[in-house]
Amino acid sequence: MQPQATVGPFAVGTVLAWMSPAMPMLLSADSKIKMTADQGSWVGSLIAIGAIFGSIPAGRTADLIGRKPVIAFLPLPFIISWSMIYFATDVWHLYVARLIAGTCLGGITATVPMYIGEISEKSIRGELCSYVQVNVTLGILYVYSIGPFVNYACLAIMCGILPVIWFVLVMLVLPESPTYLWRSGKKKEAEDALVMLRGKDYDITGELAALQKEVEEKKPNSKLKDLVKSRATLRAAFTVLGLLGFLSCSGINVVIFYAESIFQCENCIISPKASSVVIGILQVVFTFMSSQLVDRAGRRMLLLISDSVMAVCLGSLAFYFWQQERGVDVSAFSLVPLISLGVYISTFALGFGPIPGVMIGELFSPEFKGLAIGIVCVLASLIEFCVVKSYQTLLNHYNRGVTFGLFAGCCVVGTLFVFFLVPETKNKSLQEIQEELSGKKNRRADQSQNASGSQGVNS
Repeated sequence: MQPQATVGPFAVGTVLAWMSPAMPMLLSADSKIKMTADQGSWVGSLIAIGAIFGSIPAGRTADLIGRKPVIAFLPLPFIISWSMIYFATDVWHLYVARLIAGTCLGGITATVPMYIGEISEKSIRGELCSYVQVNVTLGILYVYSIGPFVNYACLAIMCGILPVIWFVLVMLVLPESPTYLWRSGKKKEAEDALVMLRGKDYDITGELAALQKEVEEKKPNSKLKDLVKSRATLRAAFTVLGLLGFLSCSGINVVIFYAESIFQCENCIISPKASSVVIGILQVVFTFMSSQLVDRAGRRMLLLISDSVMAVCLGSLAFYFWQQERGVDVSAFSLVPLISLGVYISTFALGFGPIPGVMIGELFSPEFKGLAIGIVCVLASLIEFCVVKSYQTLLNHYNRGVTFGLFAGCCVVGTLFVFFLVPETKNKSLQEIQEELSGKKNRRADQSQNASGSQGVNS
């Protein structure tokens, strides 16, 4: 079921990467849409505002009517968005189109990781959730690869056909989440869905018992006042928001949106378009590597390696730009941007790219999942909007040396956040994760230790 569930993230990748080849086309003298660089920053950043309006409604609706209907509906705004981009004659048409695409992006972020987290076995849950980001990177590579060879209109068409394919695959093949069905009292449908997901020869008795235990221990209550009282949910929200926030502040979407423009300004021996394709390939390869490592090496280890190396890469790039802007001859180091961004993208794809999505599907309890993920995604989208929109402003006032230096500093702080505050979830069931977040596991361990100590004294 995994490929069908992640066609949506592939379409998200096309939305994110579209800016890289489209921006030079739109800023060219012969563009039918007259646009300035500042207006271009709005076109890039408005998808984050759109995500705000998609996250909470999608999450809440998924709790009310199911995961599958919501995921099946999401291609519609994508199709509308690409149609508007194709027919656009004014920059305001692009603004509206990107807002609509953003609502779909927010809906996918709120529902697809949730769905995959619920249908997966715990031994491979991290790997399957990582495939969300793998498909996002494949969508990015797809656009980077076709962008240099097609015009503006053809690019919109080739991106717009993907949501149609997604809709067909979802409606024909994808089953509803067994967790949602069981909590809704549809036990027979839940059993059928598990058999479809696991195979006829698989014994689903243990999973059904776990679902029943979950239902008995949790009330189907997802009001905001109850969410605030839940220690486990608050800790999960803080962790996920921190990861998504530092992901945005690392400048990753700035690099994805403006890859071609960044390389155009350098005297690299490789063309800007070829450099973008190299970046896209590296992102796919290392994201796939992460999907194979996440259930072996663990989430924390990959996050720590990822963010610390990203900080070094962005620091090196910032120093290169700073020297160049001071008039220092850097022609002997013309490959520094490509190497720095290549390693940066690779290590991002290894950890900070896929793992926050994995943890979105793992950390929240079922009764609060839709609402909590929606709220977190709204806040994360606001951070993302601020970062992407401020990029052009920072360039205008401080140039690239300072701008990328700020991104490097955010990566340093993000590494400390992971080290001190992010829990490990490798090989833990969703129930075990909830117990740890709520403090029950630690209390049980303390009680067991105290009991053992008392027995030792008595003997």
